[in-house]
Amino acid sequence: MLDIDETAFSNYAEIVQADFAYDPAAWNRWVEEAAAPAIPGTLRLFREAEQLNVAVFFISGRPEDQRPATERNLRSQGYTEWAGLTLRSEAEAETPTTQYKSAERQKIVAAGYTIAVNLGDQMSDLNGTPQAEVSVKLADPFYYIP
Repeated sequence: MLDIDETAFSNYAEIVQADFAYDPAAWNRWVEEAAAPAIPGTLRLFREAEQLNVAVFFISGRPEDQRPATERNLRSQGYTEWAGLTLRSEAEAETPTTQYKSAERQKIVAAGYTIAVNLGDQMSDLNGTPQAEVSVKLADPFYYIP
């Protein structure tokens, strides 16, 4: 289980360009460029899972309308074969992140998968049920999502 922003991708270039502020229009342009580089350690983990035939799922807070750019960026950075990519529907836009992500994990468990590892940069990526056998919180000094 992988988050995307500041977990699979580094958005540092956009963060610096925005002077460490959140500018929704600039952020959306950045996402549409599909130019975020992979975080090397996460990509290594992804490739190792792929070699071991472990299904990898991405759950992101990005909106569904950013799916084409997100998929393009994932593939261009080497995240080529994933079992699932979940982005927020319009109806889920106001759902608290922990509630949204744990509900999506529940769907994956209900489909017969065991969540071995969950990797994210926010506690909201990891909290809620079901939990992974191992949850890993990456450092993110740029922003906090409750």
